Amino acid sequence: MMTVLGLLLLVPAVGALLYGITLYNGLVQLKHEIDRAWANIDVLLKQRFDEIPKLLSVVEGAMQYERDTLTRVIDARIRYLGAQSLPEKLETSNALSGALHGLFAVAENYPDLKANQSFAHLQQRISGLEESLADRREYYNAAVNGFNVRIEQIPDVFVARFLGYARRELFHVPATERKDVPIALKMPK
Repeated sequence: MMTVLGLLLLVPAVGALLYGITLYNGLVQLKHEIDRAWANIDVLLKQRFDEIPKLLSVVEGAMQYERDTLTRVIDARIRYLGAQSLPEKLETSNALSGALHGLFAVAENYPDLKANQSFAHLQQRISGLEESLADRREYYNAAVNGFNVRIEQIPDVFVARFLGYARRELFHVPATERKDVPIALKMPK
């Protein structure tokens, strides 16, 4: 009789333990997935930062009247390198993307620069890195969203609180990139 009662108590206890382990492992996996996704973004950002000094050396001579544009790119790069927290890195990465877009837009006004092979190669390389970054940011946001949802759901919320897990920040598009672009079409007369 004691053996049957012992088994009746042991089976649910083992089931609850296995369920708790499954919850724990799932949350740990999501946490590490976010860290891996950010590390992949960081690798691409490093590659982009390595290209910027080359780009600036090609552009500086041709764009002597565009100091403000060049200064924004340099400042954004310096701010990213000094960023400590993930939100700071996200913000400064967005600022650098905006500064690079501005640089490429201003470069359109310099035919000699557009014809320069080094500039064209660097522009293409940085544009390719920007596309890869966009893909990685999307993956990062998916991982963060999955994690944030799980740590708020019952019963995961109890395990997450016990582990000290908190919401993670999503990658947001800066307000400057959400503005409408003015388009002026000249109609033939």
